[in-house]
Amino acid sequence: MRAVLVNSFGEPETMRIGEVETRQPQAGEILVKIAAAGVNPVDTYIRAGGYPVLPQPPYVPGFDAAGIIESVGDDVKGWEPGSRVWLSGSLTGTYAEFTLCRPDQLHPLPDAVSFAQGAAVAIPAGAAWRALFIRGGARPAEKVLIHGASGAAGLAAVQLAKAAGLRVYGTAGSPEGEDLVRQAGAAAVFNHHAEGYADRLAETTGGVDLIIEMLANVNLERDLLLLAPRGRVVIVGSRGHIEIDPRLTMGKETEIRGMSLFAASEEEHHRTHAALDAALESGVLMPRVSRELPLDQAARAHHEVLETHTLGKIVLIP
Repeated sequence: MRAVLVNSFGEPETMRIGEVETRQPQAGEILVKIAAAGVNPVDTYIRAGGYPVLPQPPYVPGFDAAGIIESVGDDVKGWEPGSRVWLSGSLTGTYAEFTLCRPDQLHPLPDAVSFAQGAAVAIPAGAAWRALFIRGGARPAEKVLIHGASGAAGLAAVQLAKAAGLRVYGTAGSPEGEDLVRQAGAAAVFNHHAEGYADRLAETTGGVDLIIEMLANVNLERDLLLLAPRGRVVIVGSRGHIEIDPRLTMGKETEIRGMSLFAASEEEHHRTHAALDAALESGVLMPRVSRELPLDQAARAHHEVLETHTLGKIVLIP
């Protein structure tokens, strides 16, 4: 089968298309024919060799995908060849024509959800759910700000928070992004490139209870000023260092909380995936795909996924 291979850590151009053996499923394994593979920032950090836990090259990158079950190994119950599925991980990587999975890494893909949309669920929507409800403790009627709401995780957070009864505010970096966030359910949207936007946001909200922060190295100190008393900031993403005044947390007794999907317990993963399955089935969660690229353009995808104007999810099509 064709697959993207990382033979050594480095720049995106180190990735190459190659032919690798299609492994057949052993007991307790499922072989999935991939229709679309999601590209995430974490894929780029691992490829560059800058992540705390790294695979041994050569390896096939990717965690997210959607496709059709090709075959199942012995002792697999509840899954049949031909079933449409979205993946929350795999055993052999997803930038490929086929991948092997454990049964717990597969989830039913509703007919109304495309394969490209299915490849936009696991990490973006999983991070959104974990940030909102597990790390953030979001409750109905609270006010939440999604910073960087026009990306894949941000749009998922807006949809999930709105459906849970929160009043949602968002930021984006372009008029098109603002429109997308508004359509996803935000009560008000602010352009984070506009001068004085934080003042207008504070005046509009009167202080928010929870902030989901996608770029903490830029926004964190400003976030602390936007929080209501006993508010929380959950850091989903950061691409550098920032100096803040810790006293900003003291007067209002606010909190800064870190988040990583890879730190989730098995039980937390189970809760998150059950919630996402229900949200997909009900139509609450409708991922937006910004662009579809062929598998041999994985390097381009790794450059573009780190750009701030990406509106939704980038997927690779084998």
